[in-house]
Amino acid sequence: MSASISSDTTSFASRPKRRGTLLIVDDDDGARLSVRVIFKDDYDILMAGDGATAIELAQHNKIDVAVCDIRMSGMSGIEVLERLKYVDPGIEVVMITAYETTDTMRSALRLRACDYINKPFDVATLRAAVAGAMQRRTLEGEIHNNAEKLQELLAELQSQKISGQIAQTRGDIYASIIHDINGPLTVISGFIQLMNQRISNAARLEVEDLEFVKDRLKVITRQVTNCIEISRRYLGFLRRQSDDASRVGVNQLLNDLSHLLRVHPSVQNSQFTAHPLAEDIGVKINGTDLIQILLNLAVNAFQCSPRGCQVDIEGEVLHQALDLAAFKDTPQTRLLNVENFHNVHPLVRLSVRDNGPGIPPQVLPKIFEPYFTTKGPRQGTGLGLNIVQRLIKEGGGVLHVHTRVGEGTTFTVYLPVAPVGK
Repeated sequence: MSASISSDTTSFASRPKRRGTLLIVDDDDGARLSVRVIFKDDYDILMAGDGATAIELAQHNKIDVAVCDIRMSGMSGIEVLERLKYVDPGIEVVMITAYETTDTMRSALRLRACDYINKPFDVATLRAAVAGAMQRRTLEGEIHNNAEKLQELLAELQSQKISGQIAQTRGDIYASIIHDINGPLTVISGFIQLMNQRISNAARLEVEDLEFVKDRLKVITRQVTNCIEISRRYLGFLRRQSDDASRVGVNQLLNDLSHLLRVHPSVQNSQFTAHPLAEDIGVKINGTDLIQILLNLAVNAFQCSPRGCQVDIEGEVLHQALDLAAFKDTPQTRLLNVENFHNVHPLVRLSVRDNGPGIPPQVLPKIFEPYFTTKGPRQGTGLGLNIVQRLIKEGGGVLHVHTRVGEGTTFTVYLPVAPVGK
């Protein structure tokens, strides 16, 4: 039996489609022509005398519905159905056979045949089957087009959402600037008050008064510099600039931190001790960032208990990488920023430990969320710990939290080291 393509397909690919396309697959010339006569006025017709020709036609033409005989020489109708669905899963296929069996029906349905007609068939039944298949194909096309439009709409909404998130992030950054600068400004204000008290009523300044003023002016100058560095840091973040500030020794930073905490209003009834490292060393993080990390952790500890608590800040140099497998998240512990941690020795470990009430297990997972706070409206913005996490992440460090209700909390920061002044 010839497998040639009917003359109906001549120049078909080049003319615009205005109707559905029907593929007739049958190895009997008479059967193919009979079906063609029935539908030639309704659809564009393609005909194939074997499975291979049918597949080739499907690969080069947009076919809506195929009418396929099950029993054919060479490739069977079930195989043609499977191959057609592989070429275009949306093609609707009506199967025709004079030898119906349970297995063939099951195979046709499994391969998502649209309908199943027995020979001999009447014209009305075949017309109804093809019309139903065409309708399904049209409906699926509309669904597909609507899905594409929906995806475009979702993409547009996502773009708007991202723009909103960028605006929100910038708002968070501005709030962080105010939050971070508040610490140095508090020190400046406190020291100015101390100097005013010392010299306002003095008729003449003694040597010790001058030394007092000089010492306080040095601290004020340092805090003004901190404010400038904080502003530059956040402006650099907004402009996506890297921070290449020189490194400062950890012990100098701990000394600066002690000055900050000594006059901080959150200290109140609390006590704190900052222990210097046995061997001074720098870290691969901006010095102001590290002060902000330790300051926020210490202030958070002071504010955890209205009765006050003891806060200890201490650290050490580690001469081997951390065994991260030993850190397990539990209801009392969390390890954050592991994916960005530069776990190469030597490392610096810095811990802020308090003997306050501890953090309840249901609260611990939330403490680093922006604006989350368990404090009163005048005690915190809910940004402190979120800032801590972000700065540690930017510095290539990792943060470990261990808490126990009724016993206290320890925040431990691990950071890669760097030569001082490099």
